[in-house]
Amino acid sequence: MLEATNLNKQVLIKKIDNETINIKIFDNKILMAVVGEFNKNLNEIEKLTNTKLFFRGNSITAKGDKFQITNVANSLKFLVNKYLVTNSIENSDITYSLKNNSRDMDGKNKNNIRSLDQIIKTPRRSVIPRSKKQSEYLKALLNESIIMSLGPAGTGKSYLAVSVAVTMLMEKKIERVILSRPAVEAGERLGFLPGDMKEKVDPYLRPLYDALYDLFGYEKIQKKIESGEIEIAPLAFMRGRTLKNSFAILDEAQNASLTQIKMFLTRIGENSKLVVNGDPSQIDLINKSNSGLIKSKNILKSIKEIKCIQFDHTDVVRHPLVSKIIQAYQKNSNDKN
Repeated sequence: MLEATNLNKQVLIKKIDNETINIKIFDNKILMAVVGEFNKNLNEIEKLTNTKLFFRGNSITAKGDKFQITNVANSLKFLVNKYLVTNSIENSDITYSLKNNSRDMDGKNKNNIRSLDQIIKTPRRSVIPRSKKQSEYLKALLNESIIMSLGPAGTGKSYLAVSVAVTMLMEKKIERVILSRPAVEAGERLGFLPGDMKEKVDPYLRPLYDALYDLFGYEKIQKKIESGEIEIAPLAFMRGRTLKNSFAILDEAQNASLTQIKMFLTRIGENSKLVVNGDPSQIDLINKSNSGLIKSKNILKSIKEIKCIQFDHTDVVRHPLVSKIIQAYQKNSNDKN
């Protein structure tokens, strides 16, 4: 992470009055990245904060509620820092920078700036934790041997795990990445699937492929798969194995039984990490009580070496609507109960 002095050389924030604040960005390249094509980043910040932003020369002036203009200033400061560290600004950075901003102006206690310490750089994009729980999860992925994460879709459970796993593989800290999930259909009957075993299993593992390609590119991942350094297999194929120098991820674990999760966890060997991810609200088993995810969490909670992270809708990092959808369904479920 860049030191605060380097960041402060790029940004000057001056409070004009209680409803006006000026942010000056000295480097034109950084300025244009922060502003975005056709001012799209500034337009998005305006919409999310209900402020007015005026862009002229190297200065951006924010007018509005005194708390929101401070939020805008800290957001722009974060975006400058993000660009300095990663040389890119993505659409999701805008929402994240506002959601996680503190409102102090002295640069202290700002979670969004500090989170860049945990950046995972992959060939195609840089990954940073976008909530306090994601930060805790990423720390666990780097430091613990067994990690369980539970929570709704879009909270980065699989994405962060895949980014850490393959980065460790590229850095030769491990010899193999294994991605697995139960082969359970999501509420539909797909019928007979043609082809060899890989072709039959691939549709169930598509989300993991998507994360791999997004982070590392198609060609690089295909070479790793062909060499066996990245293995994608159904959960049933894990039985009887001992995993050494490996990083294994069990995705969609809400569709695994208690026995299956126990089997997966007991595969751990020397210099290995195991990650179990799942969303208890999306069980696709015919008998939902057969899910072993929450049961496993409760059984293993007394083992301090197993780190469990519980996400909720506030950690969703997909489209902002995803969080609202999750809350609506949760409310509907609670009302029926």
